[in-house]
Amino acid sequence: MGGRHVHRARHLLEGTLDAALPEDQLVRAARAVVAELGSPERLFGLVCELATGVGAPSACAPLSYRHVLGFDKLLLIDGGPGHMLRAHVWHPGTRSAGREDIHNHRSPLASYVVRGTLGMELYEPLHNTADPDGSGIAASWYRESLSDVEGHWLLEPAGPARLRLTQTAQYGTGSGYGLPSYSLHRAWCASAGTAVTLFLETGAGRRRYTDVFADATESGSGSGAGGRAEAVVKRPMDVKEYLAELESLAELLSR
Repeated sequence: MGGRHVHRARHLLEGTLDAALPEDQLVRAARAVVAELGSPERLFGLVCELATGVGAPSACAPLSYRHVLGFDKLLLIDGGPGHMLRAHVWHPGTRSAGREDIHNHRSPLASYVVRGTLGMELYEPLHNTADPDGSGIAASWYRESLSDVEGHWLLEPAGPARLRLTQTAQYGTGSGYGLPSYSLHRAWCASAGTAVTLFLETGAGRRRYTDVFADATESGSGSGAGGRAEAVVKRPMDVKEYLAELESLAELLSR
């Protein structure tokens, strides 16, 4: 069962997002939803309510974890294959201490910055991996999927690649963006303090895997090195830990 804030959020998600829409329209709809739900008063009320155990903590906790890309991922509302609403908590120093790989997603997404600043880069693949003019960066390409063993990340080498940086941006509190599933990007906390984003994945036609690109100079020691598929352990939260993280998030949002 859900309380007032959970019910209103579910109603907005289900009434606005049509998974059958083309990706560009779905991205626009998702951006409008996260902007509305990410308003300080509305998100604070939703997180406070969820922290009391309202909603589905036993279902959301196993899908919440410290993400390998450098942030804490808290599932707020699980709409099945149609949509998943999450809070992402980004800690300072992620770009230098644990800079995420360039990647895309299984489905269209929208993100809204609730607190702090998020940095992001967009990339495009170069068809000529030789790159004679030197305008791109060398990368090792992996296909990331979920393994059959407890849903850990599985990175399978897919060969060399070259990418070109097309845009660098910063998103401050109250701003956001939407991306189709195929957009290559990476993000990091660009503020001195913790950043919080409201993140929405939507759409029914999710791909089986995502593309991940690692700096070729670093790929010799890491996931999938030596042409071997490698699983990266995912440690899901239990219900107690999940509710405690929601309480901490509510406290952070109240400042």
